[in-house]
Amino acid sequence: MVFDVIVVGSGSAGLSAAITAAENGASTLMIEKNAELGGTSGWSVGSITTSASPHQRAADIYDTPDQHFSDMELFHSERLKGRDNIKLRRLLVDNTPPTFNWLLSLELVFYGPMPEPPHTQPRMHNILPNSRMLIHQLSKAASKVGVEIRPSTALEDLLVEQGRVTGIVANGEKIRARRGVILAAGDFSSNDALKKRYMPANMARIDGFNPASTGDWHDPVTALGGRILNGDVALGPEIRFRPPSKPTLVRKLPPWRWLASAVRWSIDHVPSRLLRPFILGFLTTALMPSLDLYRQGALLINRRGERFSDETANPSDHMPDQPDGEAFVVMDGELAKAFQAWPNFISTAPGIAYAYLDDYRRNRPDIFFRASSLAELASKTGMDPAKLEEAVTNYNAKDAGGERRRCVTPPFVALGPVQSYIMTSDGGLAVNENLQVLGKGDLPIPGLYAAGSTGQGGLLLEGHGHHLGWGFTSGRIAGRHAALTGQNDADLVAGQP
Repeated sequence: MVFDVIVVGSGSAGLSAAITAAENGASTLMIEKNAELGGTSGWSVGSITTSASPHQRAADIYDTPDQHFSDMELFHSERLKGRDNIKLRRLLVDNTPPTFNWLLSLELVFYGPMPEPPHTQPRMHNILPNSRMLIHQLSKAASKVGVEIRPSTALEDLLVEQGRVTGIVANGEKIRARRGVILAAGDFSSNDALKKRYMPANMARIDGFNPASTGDWHDPVTALGGRILNGDVALGPEIRFRPPSKPTLVRKLPPWRWLASAVRWSIDHVPSRLLRPFILGFLTTALMPSLDLYRQGALLINRRGERFSDETANPSDHMPDQPDGEAFVVMDGELAKAFQAWPNFISTAPGIAYAYLDDYRRNRPDIFFRASSLAELASKTGMDPAKLEEAVTNYNAKDAGGERRRCVTPPFVALGPVQSYIMTSDGGLAVNENLQVLGKGDLPIPGLYAAGSTGQGGLLLEGHGHHLGWGFTSGRIAGRHAALTGQNDADLVAGQP
């Protein structure tokens, strides 16, 4: 079996690469190891951060890639200062506006722009009605331009001839690529061995949010001289609620364009009190509880009823040592009352809405527990009553004070379980501005490209909407270069004029 271009992975980067390669005249195969397309992109919020969008212009916001470029620096902590790949950052901000317009041409509907400090302009645009729409529309576009799509097909190895990558081995089959192979198979946040190799020990122990993010591309590429940049950087660890066992209303919404348009109209015209229940279907899923909960006195209690960490000092480091790697967020009635209204929210989607304690009571009864005593709360959550009483008593005597309230007033509330996750690892293969994978001496490995998280190349993507923006943008660049330039490269290696 021979194609011009082979794409590994079907998230934002893989779909964009496959569509673009096919649009530029290349016969294209896209494989996905899972039964369903989408990868981590399909589980995302669906935010894309860009300047110079039609949505900004409609809101009389003047914004440029230069401003966006400068603002990305504002997100960097002291630890990350000087570690960004400036060339790829420039590539991202310059190419995301046309990429966003391309997505609009595929009949995708976005709402925005939303503010997200420290951005100096509102730049976050959110897909409607949910991120499934991205995968649905792009996979439909891929089929329309002739991309052959094979789910349940896992990458096993790369084929290499005379130093050039000429194809892949997948499900035991050798498949040739005349022009190039594009790796767009996500990150390695669920590969324990790679996390131990690249991440600090406290992060390496944390589970990845997407179990399929196993970095299957890593060993075949590093064997050719490829290398990982910023392997110690990740989005997380974050303590998040356990996802609901059944899809929420928002996740169930079908990916229909008319529905997306109706949702967008509703956001602009329907009173917020009527729209809020719909939005809360998303805000009470698997998001991170506000850190203000812990600062004001909420406790993390494991399934035995033990308090195992100072909640304000990296408790995620200790979460893997707890039974089932889980805990409950415990608070008394006074703190629970404080988190019923602004400014004390439980979770948020920046710029959209806030979820308070009563929203979790209504929307997530599976993780909401309330009791008139600590003993009753222990019974409802499966904790040891004596240990829970002891943990709370010790906290009140030793650690409560200042902003941190004492935990004494019934009714007592527990939310959970919560678990610590690495959302994505930001360590990706070194690539050039054509998304060609770099090998020894920083020379491109002929026939090999990487996009999205796989080809992050040292680029820091802090803040909402940058990972997805890089996925689509880098995928398009890789697909175009492989289709148009890969043939010339292949001819040179083969000795053709």
